[in-house]
Amino acid sequence: MSEPGDAQDIESLILAMERAALDRSDKGDAEGFLEISDPDVVYFDPFLEKPIHGLEELSAYYRRAFSVEEPFAGEILHPQVQISGDTAVLTFNYVVKGQHSGRVTRWNATEVYRETHAGWRIVHTHWSFLQPKLAPPEQPSGLSPPAPTGA
Repeated sequence: MSEPGDAQDIESLILAMERAALDRSDKGDAEGFLEISDPDVVYFDPFLEKPIHGLEELSAYYRRAFSVEEPFAGEILHPQVQISGDTAVLTFNYVVKGQHSGRVTRWNATEVYRETHAGWRIVHTHWSFLQPKLAPPEQPSGLSPPAPTGA
């Protein structure tokens, strides 16, 4: 297991692992993430009604979800790794752009890594849209939104 003075090395390793897995997934290859995920991994994203529990279930989901129509190029922004014992939490924004369509998608990501006998592995993943466009709240029938007030 890691020594206390290894924090900078752990941070570099976690970021390199994540970048390598993202590079593969941006081309439609989910294996990079599956290779660094723990058998007990828990996964959330905005397209799921409930979390995924376990590597087998995650593998099935990734194989469906990562059949991309076009390759993407992505950039990790604002990464931060927080380490506590045998756990590291990586948070970052991820901006991906379709290499043919130019479509841009912006994400928030949290990956929780745990150091195991096999090395650092993802035990929890959470993806969400960065500043999603939310639907306006529904008004009860017959009511209109309040009028703006002026000074």
